[in-house]
Amino acid sequence: MVDVSKQDQTFLKISELWKSFGNFVALQDISLEVNEGEFVCFLGPSGCGKTTLLRAIAGLDVQSRGEIEQGSKDISSLPPAERDYGIVFQSYALFPNLSINKNIAYGLENAGQSKAEINARVEELLSLVGLPDQGKKYPAQLSGGQQQRIALARAIATEPGLLLLDEPLSALDAKVRVSLRHQIKELQRKLGVTTIMVTHDQEEALSMADRIVVMNQGVIEQIGTPIEIYRDPKTLFVADFIGEMNQIFATVSSHNTISFGSKLLECIPHGFETNAQVIATIRPEDIIPQGENEQTSAATNISENSLEVAIHDMEFLGSYWRAELTSVDNGDATLNANFSMNAVRRMNLEIGKSLRIEIPADRLKVFSRNELVH
Repeated sequence: MVDVSKQDQTFLKISELWKSFGNFVALQDISLEVNEGEFVCFLGPSGCGKTTLLRAIAGLDVQSRGEIEQGSKDISSLPPAERDYGIVFQSYALFPNLSINKNIAYGLENAGQSKAEINARVEELLSLVGLPDQGKKYPAQLSGGQQQRIALARAIATEPGLLLLDEPLSALDAKVRVSLRHQIKELQRKLGVTTIMVTHDQEEALSMADRIVVMNQGVIEQIGTPIEIYRDPKTLFVADFIGEMNQIFATVSSHNTISFGSKLLECIPHGFETNAQVIATIRPEDIIPQGENEQTSAATNISENSLEVAIHDMEFLGSYWRAELTSVDNGDATLNANFSMNAVRRMNLEIGKSLRIEIPADRLKVFSRNELVH
């Protein structure tokens, strides 16, 4: 079980780390601390440097400069074999000619444990990953999800201080991926092992991580909890990369208002000067439809932070409808909004219909146009 008293203790510390391959700089001035027992995800698009950072921690791609400490010990120059970690790869990397028992026992045999100790540990690990009767089989006889669980069992067999997961679920189909990510998180909590996982799948990161490190072009864009990353992105890249996000061209009117076409909208307070050209962002699920049957006859009950729009298109996505809206106040602007099944049915929303939508001021965030995501 996780030792709560150690959760705020730094277990892994990376300081001013750089990594270059010839003239290409893959990592730029990376500094990061991971607490003991924490589950951290490195998240970002392909080529952002997340796997390179994981390999630097493992000693597989030694950094060009910078320091790495694990458990207050400088491991910056140690070879992989002298570092305290277990690793699981996307490709499972099981030995095809060895039984499942032998695959799991491999690291234990190299550690010099007795046969009885090894057998007991292998049985314990097979039960832990939910495959107690599979020990005599070979990797080819197991499904992809089962093979990945065996790879996980092998990685934690020697009880490493750090568990590294390099996109362990990306080769699996969607249903197996969802099931296995819950199993991995449950196992990590049970063992209390400090874990770092590389992924490009934002849903994986949001559902599994205690904290997420969002990376882009070799730098860290933001570090935070899943809720912080999703609800309070610090850069336009993070806002655009995590989930769906509308981007609106606007002009600053004051420290907490923007001009959008003929409309003045309140927004989250910002530091931009008056008349600055900015990008305002709001998530589709934060847009609120205002139907006539949801308002009283008093005009004061209609939100001032609202826009008149027309429904240009609608897409059914199972639990909600995605509506493409065109603004009456600014004809060049389009917005995507997620409307619940109940709202669509109650308000009889359909293509071509006009309605008023509320833009909650506390969900409308402003960024510089210099950060524009293309």
